[in-house]
Amino acid sequence: MKTNKTISAAFFLFVAQANFGQTEFKQLYGKVMQNSKAVEGVTVVNNNSQAIVISDAEGNFSIPVRENEVLVFSSVNLNPVRKRITKEDMASSEILIVAMTTKEVLLDEVVINENAGITAENLGIIPRGQKKYTQAERQLATAGDFKPVMLLGLLGGSMQLDPLINKINGRTKRLKANVEIEKKEKNFLKLGYLFDDVYFVQQLKIPKENVNEFKFYAVENDSFCAVMNSKNKTSMEFLLGELAEKYKEIIAGENK
Repeated sequence: MKTNKTISAAFFLFVAQANFGQTEFKQLYGKVMQNSKAVEGVTVVNNNSQAIVISDAEGNFSIPVRENEVLVFSSVNLNPVRKRITKEDMASSEILIVAMTTKEVLLDEVVINENAGITAENLGIIPRGQKKYTQAERQLATAGDFKPVMLLGLLGGSMQLDPLINKINGRTKRLKANVEIEKKEKNFLKLGYLFDDVYFVQQLKIPKENVNEFKFYAVENDSFCAVMNSKNKTSMEFLLGELAEKYKEIIAGENK
C-alpha cells in the first residue's frame, strides 16, 4: 500500500513538472523586414494563444510565445509568413528577424481596343500634326541641310556654319543616304507584314531563295512605295505582279 502511494506521488510530481514546463513562455522580440527595409503595420498572430500585435514604424514587435507555437505574419501587400517557435528561439537572446516578400498581383487579361485612337497627339504629349522623325532624320535635321539661299545670312551675320561645314566635308550627303536606307528598310519590313513568303512563291512565282531579294527590288521602286504607303492593297498587288515579271526576266538573263 505504501509503495502504491509512493508511485502515485512520484507520478503527480512528474505530471505537475511537465505541466509547469508547458506553461513557460517567453516575450519574443522581433523585427519585420522586406528588401532590407523595416516594415510597419504587419499583423503578428500567435495561432495558439490568439495574441495579436502589430509591427511599429521600425518594424519591431513583441509577443509572448511558447515552444512549438506558430506565429503568422501578414500584410496587405506582402506574402504571409508562418514561423514555428523552436527550442533554439526560446533559448536565444537575439532579436528574431522575419523576412517578408512582396505579393505578386495577377491582373486579368488586358484587351487593347485598336479603334480607341489613343495616340501621343490625343494625349497632348506632342502637338497635333507634328512630324515624327526617325533616328536618321533627326541626325540630318541636327546637322542642317545647306541651301545656297543661306549665304544671304552672311549679310546680317546670322548664317549658321554647321550646315555649310557638313556640306563641305560630306557629312550631310552621308546622312541623307542613311535616311534613304532607313526608309527602304522600313518599307522592306512593311512589305513582309502585308504579304507573307507563300504569296511571293505561289502567286508571283518568285523562287523561294530569291524572295528577300525581290522585296528589296520592289521597295527600290518609288511608284510601288507610294502605293504601299497609300494602303491600297489592290494597286499593290497589281504593281507587285508587274515588278515580279520584270524581276524574273532579270534573274533569267543572269542565269543564261
